[in-house]
Amino acid sequence: MEEQLTIGELASRTGLATSALRYWEELGLLPAPGRVSGQRRYPPSAVGLVGVIVALRDVGFTLREIKTLLASRSPASDGWRELYQRNLAELDQRIAQAQVARTAIAHGLVCPHEDIFECSKFASGVAALLAGSSLEEAHEEAHTHS
Repeated sequence: MEEQLTIGELASRTGLATSALRYWEELGLLPAPGRVSGQRRYPPSAVGLVGVIVALRDVGFTLREIKTLLASRSPASDGWRELYQRNLAELDQRIAQAQVARTAIAHGLVCPHEDIFECSKFASGVAALLAGSSLEEAHEEAHTHS
């Protein structure tokens, strides 16, 4: 029989707090481990499973989505593909928004006005935002109509 890990050993090997592991177990991300004298005992393979959960969390999946992904691992299921595609589209949208914000901030740094609030382009962009434009539209309008 392979050596089983205590929750402390699993936490040490994965860099997570024991409270996080207990929470993930409560959510059903980690299967309920066996117990020896009342203590949780995990198979060594639990280290890899925790690593998968951490990787998926770090790329932006919620714990609920991770649970769905772990449950839909069968080759017959395309549920994981749909979840990946949806999250990829959301990530692309956040990247685009971040790029627009970066451009706006970079323009603010090179604005010739000592006080940005006196800049007509800045004021135009703010007015466009208040009129319902997106940041991208407001920035574009400020730099094409001023």
